[in-house]
Amino acid sequence: MDWEKEGLLEGLDGEERDARKDLLDQLHEAGVEPDTLREAVKEDRLALVPVEHELGGDCEYTERDVIEKVDVPVEFLRQQWRALGLPQPQEDAKMFSEADIEAAKDLKVFIDAGLEPEGVEEVARIIGQGMQRIARAVAALAAESLLKPGDNERDLGLRFATAARELAPLLGKQFDYVFRTQLREIVRSEVVDRAQVVSGELPGSDTITVAFADLVDFTKMGENVPPDEVGRVAGRLERIASDIAEPPVQLVKTIGDAAMLVSEETEPLVNAMIDLIRAADDEGEDFPQLRAGIARGEAIGRAGDWYGRPVNVASRVTGVARPGAVLTTKGVKEEAGDSFRWSFAGRRKLKGVSEQLPLYRVRRGEGD
Repeated sequence: MDWEKEGLLEGLDGEERDARKDLLDQLHEAGVEPDTLREAVKEDRLALVPVEHELGGDCEYTERDVIEKVDVPVEFLRQQWRALGLPQPQEDAKMFSEADIEAAKDLKVFIDAGLEPEGVEEVARIIGQGMQRIARAVAALAAESLLKPGDNERDLGLRFATAARELAPLLGKQFDYVFRTQLREIVRSEVVDRAQVVSGELPGSDTITVAFADLVDFTKMGENVPPDEVGRVAGRLERIASDIAEPPVQLVKTIGDAAMLVSEETEPLVNAMIDLIRAADDEGEDFPQLRAGIARGEAIGRAGDWYGRPVNVASRVTGVARPGAVLTTKGVKEEAGDSFRWSFAGRRKLKGVSEQLPLYRVRRGEGD
């Protein structure tokens, strides 16, 4: 292929020109279409094509081809792709590879095994959200580690592709290990009892204790510091909360400036929130203070998250807590009892709660 005639070497000379030509030759020999290379040069992203090719495979199937090969309803597959956060296919566009065919076959196995399509879609949505965060973190780590001053397109592109080829299988093994380990622990801690076996149903709700902790003045911080620094602060909150959450306490999720934790037992969660407040203080002056709110009641667990009154109340209680304080409802105080020191913080009318609630500030013993 005459790349100069194709106009893909314009504006380059010397070593940079030779590197571009060598990279184009290698990609063309690997099966990348000239149109794809032209588009990449036009968009100034030729260095990314090797890793895209390494990760993507050859897209040679349309949506209709996938449906015919897998024999599943087209709308079901579209729902799955939407749930996973993948782009919706254009009619007759070749957007799918052999890997997509195999993934669709796996979905069919789930349905044939009797799993509810709505539940499969919900799990796919959670996988998509989680994997997007993982992929972004891995991509950022790779970019920071592999970018070197003075790189040309060829050297950078081939280095990225080599890393993807070598690391992707290892990450896959790690995902499998973590999933199996987490699933084993959940099975151990949430065993289906005999009554549920006889009835064939899981209970609709559980009595749990819910806590939120949020960063004080996080919104104001976003107005005064660069976005990457704000992101680092939110990441530090997630790491701190993850380190502190030990069974029976579970970190459910982090939502920007807040972390949500739950536990079937109240005392461990109260201790965890006190530890979380202290850990935030230990981070230093560049880390905002935390405040926390805790409530207890009947909630419904679904797809790893929790819904119901105690979730809403705990969130609202957090919003009225002072910086550095852990504020709870009366139900939490009664459940935790004499394990802590309590001080009455008054009755408060919380948004979305019909009655005024008595609230209590909680601390550990005198030496805390």
